[in-house]
Amino acid sequence: MSRQLNGIAAGGGIAIAPAYLLGVPDLSVKQQHTDNVNHEVARLHDSFAITANELREICQRAHAQLNKQAAVVVDMQLQLVLADDFQQTIEHQIVANKYTAGYAVKKETDRWLAENASSEQGLHQRRIAIQDLFKRLMSHILGIELPDPSRLKHQAIIVAHSLTPTDIARFDRRYVVGIVSDLGGSTSHFSIMTKEKAIPGVVGTKTATREILDGTSLIVDGIHGRVLLSPTPAEIDEYEKKAGDYAREMESLGVLKHQRTVSADGRHFEIGANLFMPDEIESAKNSGAEGIGLMRSEALFMGRDTLPSEEEQFLALKKIVADMTPERVIIRTLDIGGDKPIAAIQTPKEDNPFLGMRSLRFSLAHPEIMRPQMRALLRASVYGRLAVMFPMVSTLDEFLAARKVLEEERQKLQAKGIGCANQIEVGMMVEVPAAVEMADQLAQYADFFSIGSNDLTQYMFAADRGNSQVAHLYQTLHPAVLRAIKHTVDAAHAEGKWVGICGEMANNSLATPLLLGMGIDEFSMNSTSILPIRSLIGELHVRQLQPLVHQAMNARNAKEVRQMIIGRVPALKNFNF
Repeated sequence: MSRQLNGIAAGGGIAIAPAYLLGVPDLSVKQQHTDNVNHEVARLHDSFAITANELREICQRAHAQLNKQAAVVVDMQLQLVLADDFQQTIEHQIVANKYTAGYAVKKETDRWLAENASSEQGLHQRRIAIQDLFKRLMSHILGIELPDPSRLKHQAIIVAHSLTPTDIARFDRRYVVGIVSDLGGSTSHFSIMTKEKAIPGVVGTKTATREILDGTSLIVDGIHGRVLLSPTPAEIDEYEKKAGDYAREMESLGVLKHQRTVSADGRHFEIGANLFMPDEIESAKNSGAEGIGLMRSEALFMGRDTLPSEEEQFLALKKIVADMTPERVIIRTLDIGGDKPIAAIQTPKEDNPFLGMRSLRFSLAHPEIMRPQMRALLRASVYGRLAVMFPMVSTLDEFLAARKVLEEERQKLQAKGIGCANQIEVGMMVEVPAAVEMADQLAQYADFFSIGSNDLTQYMFAADRGNSQVAHLYQTLHPAVLRAIKHTVDAAHAEGKWVGICGEMANNSLATPLLLGMGIDEFSMNSTSILPIRSLIGELHVRQLQPLVHQAMNARNAKEVRQMIIGRVPALKNFNF
């Protein structure tokens, strides 16, 4: 008889294969001194050089394969390795105190983590980055090889305590058929990554690495959050049938690719894909996307040591817009800062970067970076249906200033005889409470709103979802968030403007009935979620959902809202939460 571990379903279906235990070797070092400082400095330089080369390769793969949050962690590591002051600080420890290279790296890593441990926001990804970088540097200094999932030559299920983006970027999808971890939650970046890569995963099992031996036969049920150890032949037969049923269900959804997304009572909704890299266009099309609801332009700035030129940006944006014609492509202007550093842009350290010089604030303060991007966007607009979206707008003055820069660059291009589209929609993201409160005024000047549900929820509760101590406060279904969304939608519709939503809430089937009932016009989501959400919308009557919206906004907490939705929306019976 098999044993069963329970965890959190991370999507992707069902996988049956032997376990591949991704353990971490002992990289601990004690305080050690050296009589040969030059030798230790040379060892340090070698480890940095080798690590930089590795990270450049991993960075390219991360941007091609992983989502924004994951790729950012790899960028952070590369930025640290290339930053002279980080290496120089460690080298100073060796020279001044005659420490060995390994102990100096450990001491500096411990100091960095201790200094930043009390910060409330924005440091979860940085901690992951520095901890993972420490392992990589130490492995080269100590001559200990790290486990490398890219070397797998047979199908297997990765079992790990936790996984970093550098681990996942090295997965060969032909051989990694499932993932099980001790740590992780439904909104963790790891869970989001497994969903985007369509890998069956179960996270948050707590004890998987202690209970699963390398080579153990496993069944991973990424639909219900179960892991079966040493399954019986009967259980294997049962789950093979379930896997076949799941595959056929996904295949049957394929017919929706060539249809409009229409609710059961005839209302049309636009379902777009999130896009990070230009080469993801084909995947978006194949997934049934009716456009690109969010193209993250910072992808063109990441994973490199220099800023992209206007021409580089233009060529990349032109390809995206042309390839997606006649569908709309919404391109978000540069959104950096907070958890998204860029190696080519040196920014001062901030105590609270999520509330600092980021996103549109940064662009307006750096016209030498903003204006070339505006020109590239305008030049690309003649090749299809391009819309421009400014991120993290806090005030009307900010938005008007951004529109002014865009218009000034349009006039300059036209004066030179360079073509731009006659009409370009110019919208903004609603991510901060101030924008929600001022939505009625902002809607007079913005052509559309896109509600960034991740940041809006985070700022509503002043809780970083990556911080395990406060992550329980991050509740997208909480009445406070629902009221903010409804207020924003009503303000936009009063001015005849449309409203979209992006972030994890757009993928959440439990939220879909409420979002339809509140009047959301457009959804932008991970490609793997598009067809299931489109299918769900086809079963829902929007007008019948409006009483549910009213009751949900007047509930006491997210738990009540969740129970209300499950009890009142029969179409959700085939979805797993």
